[in-house]
Amino acid sequence: DRNGTPSSDPTPDANSPSLSLSLLRSSLYLTPTTTTTMMISHLRRITASPATTALLRRTLSTPASAGSVMKLNFNLPQETLYDSAEVTSVVVPGAMGEYEVTADHVPIVAEMKAGMLTIKHGDGEDEKYFVPGGFSLTHENSTTDIVCPEAVKLDDLDPALVTANYEAAKAAASSAEDGSADAAEAMIEVEVNKAMGAALGMTLA
Repeated sequence: DRNGTPSSDPTPDANSPSLSLSLLRSSLYLTPTTTTTMMISHLRRITASPATTALLRRTLSTPASAGSVMKLNFNLPQETLYDSAEVTSVVVPGAMGEYEVTADHVPIVAEMKAGMLTIKHGDGEDEKYFVPGGFSLTHENSTTDIVCPEAVKLDDLDPALVTANYEAAKAAASSAEDGSADAAEAMIEVEVNKAMGAALGMTLA
């Protein structure tokens, strides 16, 4: 439900100490899973240069527009993309389903899956990022914290490269020994590229 809390997402108290932002950052950044590490590595190989990406990122607060706004904090291990920025809404790729956070949204903590995170501004501009996972924490004061290991502007993804890498990963998965590390890594490559393709509006099968 894009107008409220998704019925399938968990809704623990976002202010609980056990679910604090610092704790989630620690668990996400200091003890990454093998899957997450592989996804980040692959994501960095398939995107534009960091210098180009940095020019496209909006890191400062923007003036509030007419109507309700919310505050957004968007953090990566190496940088802060948004710091208490005023935005209209954020569409989150929740692990249990996509949902939209707006001002006065009920508190919710949700794990994110690999997919597209959309930030909507009052001027009608939408910013779209591909994220490999992470967490979204919405608080009672219309503030949402997004914490993830990496994020790439959708415009920086090369559709041709995504398709080529997807096909190569499928071939590698088919030729790898069942249950081997090579097979597991190839399947991660397949899923990452498939998620990227979906974010770009492509159907990879």
